[in-house]
Amino acid sequence: MVSARWLAREGREQRVAELIGELGPASRAEPGCLTWIPHRANDEARLFWLYEQYEDEAAYAAHMATEHFTRLVEDEAIPVLLESRERAFFTTLD
Repeated sequence: MVSARWLAREGREQRVAELIGELGPASRAEPGCLTWIPHRANDEARLFWLYEQYEDEAAYAAHMATEHFTRLVEDEAIPVLLESRERAFFTTLD
């Protein structure tokens, strides 16, 4: 499972929300994606949290190699729209 915390730059929060709106359906359509759920903080419009689950590490690597991830996250979100981006990886406990 991947947890991603995105903090939009001041004034860029609407574009980040739009970008997530495009990224979500494309990511959910990937064969290895089990869950992809975006969230936005109630008290801070610039703060977003993405909860993602993939079949395995290879499926997550494939996700990061997609055209939509490259275009939206690597080429736009990270260098232009986000003040910070934090990721954490988790293993489900049985």
